[in-house]
Amino acid sequence: MLNVGLTGGIGSGKSTVDRLFSAKGAYIIDFDALTCLVEEPNRQAWKEIVAHFGKKILNADDTINRRKLAEIVFHDRKELNKLNSIVHPIVINEWQRRIADIRKEKEDAIIISDIPLLIEIGLHNRVDLRILVYISSKKQIKRIIKRNGYSIKKAERRLNSQMPIDDKIPYADFVINNEGHLKETRKTVDEIWGKLLEKEKSIRKGYINDGGRK
Repeated sequence: MLNVGLTGGIGSGKSTVDRLFSAKGAYIIDFDALTCLVEEPNRQAWKEIVAHFGKKILNADDTINRRKLAEIVFHDRKELNKLNSIVHPIVINEWQRRIADIRKEKEDAIIISDIPLLIEIGLHNRVDLRILVYISSKKQIKRIIKRNGYSIKKAERRLNSQMPIDDKIPYADFVINNEGHLKETRKTVDEIWGKLLEKEKSIRKGYINDGGRK
């Protein structure tokens, strides 16, 4: 099995890359989806979030209003850190459970874990390889404005809440430049997929030759 961490920045197009890898046969674990899961009403993370931020961040059906919560945390670094301290440990536990389940299902699986804060929270040290989906910060701003309808100031604030994408390059084993046409991104994914298959085989071969020990 090969566990790959995929990251990028807001607006970089990670979801598109996820779909391309999924079509190749990769198992995708989306941290945003895991976050939504653990924040469902009356789950542990939901209870802790509501206890700290209050019921003002809830919708009528008790689900978390993510826009309201975002308006709080992206204006206050301490509040953002508090939210992360609540959610991240629970999401990571769920991530590890998903990995274990996939391993049981398919020993030679290639897992792509889409983790926006892969580097920021130190999970880059808990994966076998790291992929960065890259677009320049200027293009990130343009995509955020177009996709979310944000003002330039709001888009910049969201971007500044994350680690600069150029600072992530040294951590990456592979960089997918996603600024061009989809066919260019697909070609890069095809090339990387071949290398991931080779890496998974070498890891599994080493594991077998070492008597099942890592």
